[in-house]
Amino acid sequence: MIPDPTLTPPVAAVRPHVATWHGETLSDPYYWLKDPGYPKVDDPDVLDYVKAENAYFEASMAPLAPLTERIFEELKGRIKQDDASVPVRDGAFEYWWRFEAGAQYRTWLRRPVNGGAEQVILSEPALAMGKDYFRLAGAAISPDGRKLAYAYDDNGAERFRLVVRDIVSGADLETVTNVSVGLPVWAADSQALAWTEVNDNWRRVKIRLHRLGGGGEDATLYEETADKGFGVSVARSQDRRWFIITTSDHATSEVRLVPTDAPDAAPVLVRARQTDVSYDVDVRGATLFIRANDTHPNFRLVTADLDAPGDWQELIAGNDRDYLRGHVAFASYLAISSRHDGLDEVRLRRDDGSETRVPFPEASYTAGIGSNPEPDAPLLRLSYTSMVTPATVFDYDVAAGTLIPRKVQEVPSGYDARGYATERLFFTVRDGVQVPVSIVYKKGFQRGPGAPVHLYGYGAYGIAISPQFSANRLSLLDRGMAFAIAHIRGGDDMGYRWYLDGKLAKRTNSFNDFVDVAKGLIAAGWTSAGSISASGGSAGGELMGAVINSNPQLWRAVAAHVPFVDVLNTMLDDSLPLTPGEWPEWGNPITSKVDYDLIKSYSPYDNVRAQAYPPLLITAGLNDPRVTYWEPAKWAAKLRATKTDSNILLLKTNMGAGHGGQSGRFAALQDIAEEYAFILASFGLDDSGVADAGAR
Repeated sequence: MIPDPTLTPPVAAVRPHVATWHGETLSDPYYWLKDPGYPKVDDPDVLDYVKAENAYFEASMAPLAPLTERIFEELKGRIKQDDASVPVRDGAFEYWWRFEAGAQYRTWLRRPVNGGAEQVILSEPALAMGKDYFRLAGAAISPDGRKLAYAYDDNGAERFRLVVRDIVSGADLETVTNVSVGLPVWAADSQALAWTEVNDNWRRVKIRLHRLGGGGEDATLYEETADKGFGVSVARSQDRRWFIITTSDHATSEVRLVPTDAPDAAPVLVRARQTDVSYDVDVRGATLFIRANDTHPNFRLVTADLDAPGDWQELIAGNDRDYLRGHVAFASYLAISSRHDGLDEVRLRRDDGSETRVPFPEASYTAGIGSNPEPDAPLLRLSYTSMVTPATVFDYDVAAGTLIPRKVQEVPSGYDARGYATERLFFTVRDGVQVPVSIVYKKGFQRGPGAPVHLYGYGAYGIAISPQFSANRLSLLDRGMAFAIAHIRGGDDMGYRWYLDGKLAKRTNSFNDFVDVAKGLIAAGWTSAGSISASGGSAGGELMGAVINSNPQLWRAVAAHVPFVDVLNTMLDDSLPLTPGEWPEWGNPITSKVDYDLIKSYSPYDNVRAQAYPPLLITAGLNDPRVTYWEPAKWAAKLRATKTDSNILLLKTNMGAGHGGQSGRFAALQDIAEEYAFILASFGLDDSGVADAGAR
């Protein structure tokens, strides 16, 4: 994409700011872009700069408006206007959601299992009316089926409002504020519910119990006081008898149990926290089923009695090839979500030790356990997809051993999987490890020098980027691009050790893997240097920043969404909401000179240098509490002032949104359409699917 020479990009003022750490001076000339009144952002200089960048973005993208609009209409045309979920049974009712034609948000409904009229229990369109942003965190039905607890955020700041509604009358009864993301959990008597409080600094330190009609301050079920880097959450056991209260950071966890029929009872500690040991719990009767990585990084499964919860007896040993990812203790069997040699599995284990693996129809896919709210699941709800197969809902008949398709994602504008192909590749990276890559393309894609390939990556927090279908992605594939996912270390794609090998002192493995995958695609004849676009968001945006600093010549264009690029300054500021909880992932540069030096060596903002960079699209959210708006703003400013090329650099800040960008199923497509238009224009790809190898 060629910048318009008549447009003048914003230039941020340079205002010297220095700090001393470990006897070293750290300079930050764009420190002033952090509003001193944050989380309120009203500093005139800050807002003027952000708005100037937005104006430059709009003006620069104006020539691409026809392409952007065409892509937007394509994306919209692939969405089923009156879509609905597969109903899920919970007690006397079955529940589902539905989109009305043209609606941005869902309507939630139920009907009696034994027959009767459907009933609207929650209308997101009504709640979102007149709001620029709306996000429903979730909804929970009370055990008696008469009340609904739902939580929503209407500005992207992730401070949710919890509302209790009487389903029969439709009246909202009570409201709780400063609620963290996550479902509230009802007590057994339907007269109280547990919820997670977020404090003034966005930290989740308390589990509260709200009693309906109780008045006064909600009781505290648990408060984390030992470690300010830990956050708390609450869930419910599958047998519905226990509140499961977890306190954890990214490496260590500790679990307590509180009876749902006696929430005032003292919590039962399962096992005291041990550094770098993570475990989670489900309960069936008097038996705890515990997944833990205390003896193997890929976790093992153990059991314990409720009266001796810390006495663990091994049920399934950990091993290098099977990564245990989760489990649900149904009444008649144990469902285990695992990954064997990097491929998803769902296993059912019975009390006699026999196991069944659910059979799936493709060689490479993504599958997992879906919504199964009742204590037992003779029909186990599952999710399934692949790079060429749209999202599919299955029920697995446990007794018959058969998969029953319930729904396949529709693409109203048309989609024929036979017109596309997918491959799973492995490339040996610089330290000898083989990194998997999933790639999809339209049949007829011509490999070779100049062939347009898009490479996506994340690589952090043990989050795998699974090979799955994207209807949006077709707008790239149908214009002649191939789309690849690099399953780099830092995620848990190949097991928990894969995650450990991409964090802390091994963090740079993630960046090196991504670069080496790109070089592997070139060496294997898929494309050539300068013909690969790339994208990533949040920690994946950090990845983008690192790889354009180290290997700018590889990339045709790069999109970095809400990028975590000011890593060193953020990890040095323990007043920020998430910083203490992030130290186990990145290191603590406040206390450790080694961590300080390592982070400084790769932090994208600190390593911007005088060199040519590819065309860049950077996005931010003004209300984002996870990656604060000033990180991408400072990065964009420093890049503009330092880079030696004339390639375009755009920064777009969503002024009324947070980490996830715009809300609403159609509004969110606008951001995607802009990104795709930017990428395609950078290749010189028009709708004929012919790339201009010289366009930049």
